[in-house]
Amino acid sequence: MKRRSSLDGGYAIFMLPGLIAFAIVIVGPFLATVAISFTKWNGVQAPKWVGLDNYAGLLGDPYFVASFQNTIVLLLAMVVIPTILGLLLAGLLYSYVGRKFGPRTASFFRAGFYLPQVMPVAVAGVVWGWILTPDGALNSILQSVGLGVLAQNWLGNPDIAIFSVMGMMVWFQIGFPLVIFFTALQRMDQTIIEAASLDGASSWQTFIHVTIHQIRPEIFVVVLMTTIATFKVFAQVFVLTRGGPGTATYVPSYYTYLNFFQKDQVGLGSAVATIVTVVVLVVAAVFINFQARRDLAKES
Repeated sequence: MKRRSSLDGGYAIFMLPGLIAFAIVIVGPFLATVAISFTKWNGVQAPKWVGLDNYAGLLGDPYFVASFQNTIVLLLAMVVIPTILGLLLAGLLYSYVGRKFGPRTASFFRAGFYLPQVMPVAVAGVVWGWILTPDGALNSILQSVGLGVLAQNWLGNPDIAIFSVMGMMVWFQIGFPLVIFFTALQRMDQTIIEAASLDGASSWQTFIHVTIHQIRPEIFVVVLMTTIATFKVFAQVFVLTRGGPGTATYVPSYYTYLNFFQKDQVGLGSAVATIVTVVVLVVAAVFINFQARRDLAKES
């Protein structure tokens, strides 16, 4: 036991550079942001201590409230829909395409779905902006097939702008869960699948009751990562709509940017950033605690 403790102490020193970098890059700026959030500061003059005034002001700020309401809606486009579609597509590529056309064909389609993840957001935003403009590709296609009555100002109509942004986000996000789930399917215990088939289970029943159960850890990781990513959405909104029209597509990160760089309200922007960080930490803690309890229950 003593030898093991000394070895653990020896290995711990190799974590020191990472911990120092973490403190400098993450902890330090976060603590500075929290401190600034209690001040009124334009980024140039000396900050003035205002206590909780910034936080109290945010409670009645319609822009701040709208940004969080839009974030809740965006959970559909960033978490729910990509997770479900990614799971179904991964199952299709693995069970059908891979077996009928070969693993290379399945890998080709997998890479195609993942391509938006490696594409610069600015480029994707420009392309989608061209598609969704009133004289863009989407309206042209609708008119060419006799559905011109459905043509819209997709990004300029406050009633549908958020859904147009969601469409881009689903396209952008779907590759991540698909790749994770495809990898998870490859490590499954095939004997259980074969046993279910021998017992008379259909392909759909096997997928729902056996496959999903085996890849539950990967589903947990995908849901956690995409939920966190939802609260950090910025580039897509910045490129497509700049938060408009009105507050239709405001998100917390974009509102933070406005306060920092356009309104010169660094203290207020820091308060928004602090709230978003705390929300992300709470969400992550709840997810991890839930998964840990499930693992303990499974072991017992």
